[in-house]
Order: sequence, then C-alpha cells, then structure tokens
Amino acid sequence: RPLSHPDSGTAIADRVEIARTDHGVPHIMADDLKSMGFAMAWVQSEDYGDQVAVGMVQRRGEYAWFVGPDAVSGDFTGRVIHARAEKTFSQLDSRAQAVYAGFAEGINHFVRLNPDRMPSWMAPDFTAVDAHAADVQTWSRADAAAFTRAELRRRDLIAREDHELAPNDLPASWRTAEIDAAAGAAMDFETEMDGSNAWALDGSRIESGHAVLLRNPHLSWDAGYYEAHVRVPGIIDFYGDFRIGGAFGIIGGFNEHLGWATTNNSPRYSQVYSIKKSATRRDYVLVDEREIPIESREVRVAYRNEDGTEGSASEPIRWTPWGPIVLEFDDEVFVLKDPRDGEFRRGEQFMRMMLTESLDEWLDVMKTRAHPSSNFTYADAAGNIALYYNARIPALPHESTGDTAAVVTSEADMWSELAPWESLPLYVNPPGGYVQQANDTPDYINLNVPLDRDTVAPNLPAPRLRLRSQLSLDLIHNDRVMTLEEVVELKHSPRMLAAERMLDDLLAALSATEPDPDLTEAHRVLSAWDRTAAADSRGGVLFKRWMTRYLEVTDTLVYREAWSREAPASTPSGVGSPGRAVAALKMSIEELRSEDISVDLPWGQLHRVVRGTVDEPVSGCEGGLGCFRTLSFAPTGDGRLAANRGDGWVFAVEFGEVPRGYSVLAYGQSRLEDSPYFDDQAAMFARGEMKPIHWTDAAIRAATIRRYRPGQERTEGTTGGNHE
Repeated sequence: RPLSHPDSGTAIADRVEIARTDHGVPHIMADDLKSMGFAMAWVQSEDYGDQVAVGMVQRRGEYAWFVGPDAVSGDFTGRVIHARAEKTFSQLDSRAQAVYAGFAEGINHFVRLNPDRMPSWMAPDFTAVDAHAADVQTWSRADAAAFTRAELRRRDLIAREDHELAPNDLPASWRTAEIDAAAGAAMDFETEMDGSNAWALDGSRIESGHAVLLRNPHLSWDAGYYEAHVRVPGIIDFYGDFRIGGAFGIIGGFNEHLGWATTNNSPRYSQVYSIKKSATRRDYVLVDEREIPIESREVRVAYRNEDGTEGSASEPIRWTPWGPIVLEFDDEVFVLKDPRDGEFRRGEQFMRMMLTESLDEWLDVMKTRAHPSSNFTYADAAGNIALYYNARIPALPHESTGDTAAVVTSEADMWSELAPWESLPLYVNPPGGYVQQANDTPDYINLNVPLDRDTVAPNLPAPRLRLRSQLSLDLIHNDRVMTLEEVVELKHSPRMLAAERMLDDLLAALSATEPDPDLTEAHRVLSAWDRTAAADSRGGVLFKRWMTRYLEVTDTLVYREAWSREAPASTPSGVGSPGRAVAALKMSIEELRSEDISVDLPWGQLHRVVRGTVDEPVSGCEGGLGCFRTLSFAPTGDGRLAANRGDGWVFAVEFGEVPRGYSVLAYGQSRLEDSPYFDDQAAMFARGEMKPIHWTDAAIRAATIRRYRPGQERTEGTTGGNHE
C-alpha cells in the first residue's frame, strides 16, 4: 500500500479544531466531513491508544503477519470483509466516502506523530477502504457452526455432550465466531447479558411539553462507547456515541431536531437449506432439475512466527449461488443463506440518519435497512415519539425451521427478498405517551397497544416479556408527568422485580418449615428488606445467592405462576417448588458463611464500582433479577464484586428549542490508566449521578479545558476543569 502524502495529515488538521470539555468529551468543529472524520480518529486514538489502529489492521485481515499464527482465524474473516469493502467503496454516498477517508488519515496522522504509543510494526498506511470495512457485513460463521453441530448430533456423528467434531472439524474462523457469540451468554438467572434500555416520552408526559429520549446500553465495560459531539457548519451538528474503532458506530445520539437510541433484538437471520447433489457429478447440486456447479473458494493468510519465520494458512469454502456450503455429505449439501452477507451501507445509513430533521425523513432513511438489527427508539422536537423494530430478516416462502434445514428442490423454495418494510413493527405516538424497549420482542412496546401478530412478518421471535422489561413498563405505564430530571432519577431505580414477585412465597415457605436458627435469621433479614438493589439495602445479597441456587436445584426458575401472554406484565410470580426453595436458601446461607459474608450485608459493601482510584458502593443488579439499573459483576479477588458490564453510556435528552440533557459514561472517556478521563466518571456513575450535556457554543466555551488542532497542541485554561 502506498503511504499517504506526509503533508496530508497536517493540511487536514488545519481545517478542524477540538474542544475538550469536562470529563474529556471532545467537541469537533470541522470545516468539512473529511476533517470531521479525521478528528474523530484522532480523539479516539488519544483516548484508546493503539486499539484503533490495531483494529484497522485486523479488519484488513493482516494481523497474523505482525503478531503470529494465533490471529489467523480472525484474519480469514477479515480478508473476506475487506475484499467486499474494496469492491463496494465507490458505490457509497460521497459524503460517507469523505468521512471514511478522513478517519483513515486521522489514524495515519496519529501513528506518524506518536510512534511511541504504537507497536513497532505499525505503519501509517491506512486507506478509506480500511475504514469502510468496519461497516461491511458477512455471513455468520457462528450460525454455520451452530447448525453444523446440531445436524451432526442429529445424525449421531458427534457425542451429545462433546464439543469435539469428528470426522468433520469446523473451520478456524467459525470456531472463533462461535466463541465470540457464546462469550457472556451464560449467566445466572437468564441469558440476557448484553442489551439496553430505552424510553421515549412525549410532551403529555413531560412538564415542559417537550419529548424526552432516554437510553442506556448493557454491554461489557470494554465495549468502547465513546461520547462525542461533531459539527460541520451547514451540514451536521450531532452529539452521541461513536463506538471506538470506527467512523460510524453511532447507535445513540441526537441533533437539534431529533434523536434515537438502539436496543438489541434477536431475530433469526440466516436460513439453512438442504439441497441434493447430482448423482453423477460430485461438484454439482440439483435445483429445478438443473445441475448447478459448486464453486471452490479459498482464503489464504500469511503469518510470521516469533522467530521471524514465515508461514501461511488457508481456509477453503465450497460455494453455491445462494451462499456457502456449511456441511456436506455424499448426496446432500447444506447451504447457509444470510441476508446480512455483503451489505455495505451501514455507515452511510447512520450518516444519513444524523442529518435528518423530521420523523418522515428519518423513517425514509431507515428503509435502507443496512443496519442488520436493533430496535430504534425515537423522539423529536416536533413532539413525536416512535419505536421501530429494525431487522434485516428474510421473507421466507416456508415456515421458519429453527436450527434445522428447509428442503429445497426448486429455487422458489428459498427466500430471495427481505421481509417487507411494512411487515416490521412500528409504533408512532401511541396512547399513553410512551414507548419502551428492554431487549424483548416488539409485542409490548406499549401496553395500551399490544402488537397484532397477524400484521407483521411471521418469522419474528416468539413473544416474551422478561422481568427487566416488565419493570421498565411498571415505571412508565402510568399517568405520571415528570421533568427531565425526574426521568433521570426514575431510570436509576434500584427496584429488583424478582424479589417483588417471589419473596412473599419464599417467606411463606420459611414460615412453614421446622424451626432452624439459620432460616429464622434469614426470615428476619428478608422480611425487613426493601426488595431493592440499593447500595445501602440489606437482604439483596442473600436473595441474589438464593436465586442462583434455586435456579440450579430446579434446572430452571420454577415459578408458581409462569409467564403468560394473558398477563404479560404481572407474570411470572411466586415460588413453584417451596421445598427446593428452602433447600436452596439453606445452601445459600452456608455458602455465604463459608465466604465470610453476612446474610444482611449491605448490597453496596459487596457490589462495587472499582476503577482506577475509585472504589465505591453501587446500586443495581443483573437483568435476570429484574433490575432496570442493570449491572453485572466479576470477583475482585478480595471477596467483593466489581461492576464490569451493564449500564455504560447513559443519556437523557429533552427536545425543546435547544436540546437539553444529561449523560454519564460509567467507565470513562479513556481506556488509558494514566489518563484523567480513565476513572473520573466512575464515582459519579456509582452514585447514580449524570453530568450536563454541553450543546450550545456558550456551554462548550464555559466547560472547555483544552482547545487544539490534531497534532498542534495548545491548551487554554477556563473554569471548566483541570488541565491535562
């Protein structure tokens, strides 16, 4: 790759200025979109070091050449994605091309000027195509692996409990994708580690009469949410999350007219098809009584070992006109058809969304459907609220087959188009003045207008409404009229809905049990408990441990009344196995005693925010316990638990004449431990506080602590905070 002209970075830097306000939030004031992308890459690199540049190398599929053969599996997929990025870059909107070009050159400029912060092998040779690759999609290797394992088990070709495949081994890139997909999937209570909450409230619910949007994600605290504000006069003025590593990782934010927030959804995208092979020619399949050739493809990756020797690895794949063959037998192939494969306009779509000024414009851009998933919760200055269940799912000509294959004899047996836009759920200004999403299906976005399944695509996930979603509804499905500040306070509610639903039955089971000193003490503690995960609350530690053990002894959480669509927001409830519940509590008490943890230990003495110099008690619990302030924890090594996942970048904005809002980035603006922005929001987050969002020129000036051009440092002191 040719190096960029050595003066190009300096020339672009002259067209942009960065104002860092308190807590390190960058406000990028650019002359054009290219310099905006340039500055975004620069500030991300300032705060995340080599992570941004290394990510670009990985997306080129060249990482193994620098770090060794352990990176080969990721490079296989990276090569495929990058090839697609090269092929499609010229088809992008010129504005998106400009941002990508600027982002690549911003990384190059940072690498040139900061070689001491980069690996010795890093070269400033990134291109706009490299930046574009972050937004190119491919078929799911994880789906391929899951189907293959399931099918081989159905045929008794691998052991039911054994993850080793024989005789068919999985390709390396599939195994890596499978591991990534499974990471964090197993947790106590329910597999809902990753996700988000979002609310939109219209003016009838807000004292000012203006709509409010609230959003918070629940990904790992190394997910790289990055708060920033970008401005190009006459073109863009947008404040939001720019995920580390890309130019367009915008999954939440706002301009002066409108804003949106994303929450994960989980439709089934890919579909596997069983196709017969030709009886006479091995490398052909039969479709519509025609013999269709199978293409053999190969991805080759070069690597270097620690001793400097070189090697290469290849990953072959057999391909049909409809997608890759994921499993093959003598007379049959299984083809995975994924509607995400090859889609390349995700960044372009987000850029266009950032520029919209009305609900109609925004919905028109959403029809691009380049972002494969996520519910989008929306509010605007005109007073509209909306929620769109976005999903790049196929229009199946057959019933969904789950983890099995649909049989194909004709091409008409396979899907060929996406499900129509009109078949995906959309709520606009529903009665009650609210929409909400907490990662469940779109059936209960608003309890006043439950979804009519006959009007939407049939291959949406089956209806469900888990405890976190039910608490979300309980908090806002009412007639309460609030200020923005009261919405923020409500978002931080420490209520634990599982306790509200189950504790009475557990206490009744204890009362009916033979007297026992430990159980008597547990009854006393739990009876006095306020049923929250508030930091100073006593009883939640014991209840959480009991929930974990009750899950184990019943194999699943056995309720007295299971969840039902007839009572979606008040079930499940009660304890379905009182005897096992008491046994689980006895086990929990003994475990806590062995760990020297008191059964009435305040929640926050065990559950902490530990980051840098911060070590603070925190309210909040796992989503499976029914907390809306969602946090997961990992052991600290000293018997306590530190938050490591859950509420991350939280924002709430009110759309008046000028947007007004609050935000907090729980783990700070920087991942670098020597940065003042590594832990300066952690204590604020632990206390349930948020900082004001600086939107206007005056607010930005008053809070600015650094003002500079990339690579041309100058600092100006203000009352806004401490100097770096």
